[in-house]
Amino acid sequence: MLPPFIVLDPILQDWLREDIGRGDRSTSGLFPGGNAPIGQAVWIAKADGVIAGLAIAARVFRLLDADVSFVAIAQDGKPVKTGDLIAKINGSLATLLMGERVALNLVMRLSGIASTTAEYVKAIAHTKTRLVDTRKTIPGMRIMEKYATFIGGAINHRYGLDDAVMLKDNHIAAAGGIKEAVQRVRENIPFTTSIEVETESIAQVREAVQLNLDVIMLDNMPLSMMRDAIAIIRQHSPHTKIEASGNITLETIAQVAELGMDYISTSAMVTRSPWLDISMRIK
Repeated sequence: MLPPFIVLDPILQDWLREDIGRGDRSTSGLFPGGNAPIGQAVWIAKADGVIAGLAIAARVFRLLDADVSFVAIAQDGKPVKTGDLIAKINGSLATLLMGERVALNLVMRLSGIASTTAEYVKAIAHTKTRLVDTRKTIPGMRIMEKYATFIGGAINHRYGLDDAVMLKDNHIAAAGGIKEAVQRVRENIPFTTSIEVETESIAQVREAVQLNLDVIMLDNMPLSMMRDAIAIIRQHSPHTKIEASGNITLETIAQVAELGMDYISTSAMVTRSPWLDISMRIK
């Protein structure tokens, strides 16, 4: 779901202020006194991919001028081909020129994430495994980058540290072990909060299955070890979901999913995605 604009507007306004600064010298030089005519711009795809963020782009222009009309031709979550018309924007040429870069940057970035996500989802479509994103996002962009992974076909992991308990290697080390870490957090969290524990060895998996956990993560394990870990979890804690993570690539994700994972989490959709090239042309 697209975040509400009461959340997004302050972020978009900051980015517009960053780009415009003390004023758009180019546009104000062309149209002194704000006497810019009404015109139209079109967005054209310059590469194949999956579109994401058009409603956010429309909001960028409308924050500059409420009278701008942004008509999306493409749809978020749907593929486009090179040369496809993505959107038509009507309004003051000054507004179209001022908002161009911020709006395009956002849609190109989010569409790149959605496109990469769709590739990963397609690679495991023959299995029941669900693709999950991570918290490896750019500060200030998380809510939008996670929207893009969702649009690409993934499901969202935690949005932040307050969503759920996820005990990773450093938490376990700080507590002195998995059992100690789980016992401590259970004493201090609401009973509705789910608990996930990261494991790196079969010994840790055997310890984790005794603790009635919601999710056990298999982190950076070779395929043979993951296979053994899954068998142990299914036998001793069948209600517990199993998540694989760590160095999952497009080339390896199918092999991991075929082991019978519930989830595979990777940051690759965000950290390895190129921008989708889109061009704006004034008509």
